Amino acid sequence: MAGGVWGRAQGAPVGALTLTALAEGIRASRGQPLGPPSTGSLPEPEAEPQSAASIPTAGSEPCSPPSTQEAAPGEPHQAPQSSQEEGALADLALYTAACLEEAGFAGTQATALTLSSALEARGERLEDQVRALVRGLLAQVPSLAEGRPRRVALRVLSALALEHARDVVCALLPCSVPPDWAAAELWRSLSQNQRVNGRVLVQLLWTLKGAAGPELEALAATRALGEMLTVSGCVGATRGFYPKLLLVLVTHLHQLARGVHSPDTPKVWAPSHHGPPHSHASCAVEALKALFTGDGGRMVVTCMEQAGGWKRLVGAHTHLEGVLLLASAMVAHADHHLRGLFADLLPQLRSANDTQRLTAMAFFTGLLQSRPTARLLQEEVILERLRAWQGDPEPTVRWLGLLGLSHLALNREKVRHVVTLLPALLRALGEGDARLVGSALGALRRLLGRPRAPVRRLSAELAPRLPPLLDDARDSIRASAVGLLGTLVRRGRGRLRVGLHGPLRKLVLQSLVPLLLRLHDPSQDTAESSEWTLARCDQALRWDLLEEMVTVAHYDSPEALSRICHCLVQWYPSRMPSFLSQTQGYLRSPQVPLRRAAVVLIGFLIHHSSPSHVGQDLLDSLFQDLGQLQSDPEPAVVAAAHVSAQQVALLAHMQSRPCGLRLCPLSWKPGHPTRPLPVYADSPFQRRSLAGRWCCSGPS
Repeated sequence: MAGGVWGRAQGAPVGALTLTALAEGIRASRGQPLGPPSTGSLPEPEAEPQSAASIPTAGSEPCSPPSTQEAAPGEPHQAPQSSQEEGALADLALYTAACLEEAGFAGTQATALTLSSALEARGERLEDQVRALVRGLLAQVPSLAEGRPRRVALRVLSALALEHARDVVCALLPCSVPPDWAAAELWRSLSQNQRVNGRVLVQLLWTLKGAAGPELEALAATRALGEMLTVSGCVGATRGFYPKLLLVLVTHLHQLARGVHSPDTPKVWAPSHHGPPHSHASCAVEALKALFTGDGGRMVVTCMEQAGGWKRLVGAHTHLEGVLLLASAMVAHADHHLRGLFADLLPQLRSANDTQRLTAMAFFTGLLQSRPTARLLQEEVILERLRAWQGDPEPTVRWLGLLGLSHLALNREKVRHVVTLLPALLRALGEGDARLVGSALGALRRLLGRPRAPVRRLSAELAPRLPPLLDDARDSIRASAVGLLGTLVRRGRGRLRVGLHGPLRKLVLQSLVPLLLRLHDPSQDTAESSEWTLARCDQALRWDLLEEMVTVAHYDSPEALSRICHCLVQWYPSRMPSFLSQTQGYLRSPQVPLRRAAVVLIGFLIHHSSPSHVGQDLLDSLFQDLGQLQSDPEPAVVAAAHVSAQQVALLAHMQSRPCGLRLCPLSWKPGHPTRPLPVYADSPFQRRSLAGRWCCSGPS
């Protein structure tokens, strides 16, 4: 029989032979006694040469069509052409599958073992022939009818994967790019078999982990993971390497975001969906979502969507922020994987690969929010590592170290951790990186919310550091700095009412002008934060100007601003030069609403001041700057500057020393008992009213 199978020409396709006959032929070629195979006799199909011959050869490829030459009877055995062998073996697999519709997995496993025996008997590389079989199955699946024939053919693939998972994966990966629905069906069929899916997932994991090579291979592995993980129950096969798979996918997203691969990433279809093409990164995100959803972590997916975490993960400059959001979501909703993830990322913290190291650092930082997870390492070890990050020349590493210190100190509420944290936070306020400054401001606000917060020390330490941040060019930094001041005032309001906390009172008065002007900030967050902070100051210092401040914030009312200035002049006459000098600095602001607001504020402060409050040098300087604004490109600024300049001139006349600038004729004459109230036209920058948004609970 062996000679009939392998030593002479086949008049019909190899698929016309029965599996039993093939097994006997293999044994005869090895000198083994004939008999039924050890796996059990299998049903022999009725020979139908025409139907068998109608099955196309599966292993043939367009670039190498199968050879039609046959060896003449009686000639010595010659190895057939590789393309003919691929077609014959694939034809055998499909034909045998058609004969085993009732055999179940055991029968198809016997089929795969017999095919392996046949290939080994030929003395050729088994892996190449298995891949040829898989390609043949892939070519035949679209022509199979739905139902039993297709299901049994897919079981043959699973049986092959049980013994040769690596070769099956290597054969299917090239068929996943460009998108191929037949390949997707084969991946999902492998995922449904619980004896196979774990082995296949491991092979895909290692393919993706070593994805420094061809990008198409990494893309194919990502798509395959997405297809397999969408199958219900497949995630159970990842037990034991779930954290590794998660970390590899997130790190791969970092590589894609930083352009480690070629920028010419082909467009593909999202796994198991129909719609517009998605990028390689989108496929990785879909695989992550499927991983969490299949494991019961749907809330992690939801939290990431609500926080914009998925978009951040695929961004070149926001990936680490996305990792931090993912870690926070897992701490809240998937804590059963945190210990394994924490253990797997520790070796990568010293990786020479930047993407692996930074991704691991971000996960490490985020997982410190979980007390049970952080206890896996001694606190001294964690603190030593985070302090080392603080001295790193890379701002990103210093930022992650600062966040880690914040999580460790604020979540455990230990005084010795706070003592370590506070100097690091104060140093970070002088950093140039916005992430460091923003993280420090946020951590200081959280620190003020803790019992026994060091309000007095912070008031003194922030006095030189916080005011410059109120005028920072970055919107988010301005808003956070203003909010921190409001939180500090709210925490220390009890002592402010009785005249204590001198440093905090000084800080409030030093920041009063910026807060009033920032009510007109083009940044909505900064304007709302300024309104909230002014409300805290009004409550702590008992100004009773809350109504006026809200009116200025929402309606840009000159009358309300005039009442505020009148009270400030009465309460703090010695600080008028400081208030005016601070306001003068905003006359050069590139933001038009702030320039106009500064002009109007100067006008009302001057109007309510007496000659003894303001020196002549300051009046001359104000005259000069207001005169320069007469040529401002914004008409509203020009008109307001004209009115405020008249108020400066009137105060100068009261001092009997006329100013040196030429101004328009004044309507007020010396000796007149009162000065006319300045009248300003309606502001073109008036913000829409947001009444009710300034509630005392704090800015959102």
